[in-house]
Amino acid sequence: MSSRVLLISPKRFGDDRGWFSEIYSKKTFSEFGVHDEFVQDNHSLSAPVGTLRGLHFQTPPFAQAKLVRCVRGKIVDIAVDVRRDSPTFGKWVAAELSAENGCQLFVPVGFAHGFMTMEPSTEVTYKVTNFYSPANDGGIRWDDSTINISWPLVQGTRPILSVKDEALPFLSEFDSPFPYDGTPISLLEI
Repeated sequence: MSSRVLLISPKRFGDDRGWFSEIYSKKTFSEFGVHDEFVQDNHSLSAPVGTLRGLHFQTPPFAQAKLVRCVRGKIVDIAVDVRRDSPTFGKWVAAELSAENGCQLFVPVGFAHGFMTMEPSTEVTYKVTNFYSPANDGGIRWDDSTINISWPLVQGTRPILSVKDEALPFLSEFDSPFPYDGTPISLLEI
């Protein structure tokens, strides 16, 4: 199980018809330390620009790693370290994912995940390593000042949020069940 946030740039092989890309190979991912088994694929559509989904996670025993990609439009994708006793607890990394760049973000267990849309009618797909469990569904406020994420908002505007995401707790109110494994947060590009 990998504990690093990975920005993955799959190769595209193109010709006059378009391109082909292998977006997931168990063999290739294991070479980068990702041995997680994905059990479910999810797909979301966010119609308005400025839609924010997150910051989400599932707690053990239903914790999830995620492999996120944007198949239409563009997002800023965020991972926040929420592992107790981590020296990078509350720190975050970001990546721009778009249909054009084809990049993916691997978000391991112990990290809250969220994204904001930068284009209309943006579609995001992601693989997860555990099934959805409402009892283990959790999250942290998108605007927590101790995390201080630089969301791509036009000055003076607010993101479009779900009622659930508006009510998420602050990091200081969260008793993390995720242990620190000795790897501080970093964004490794592969």
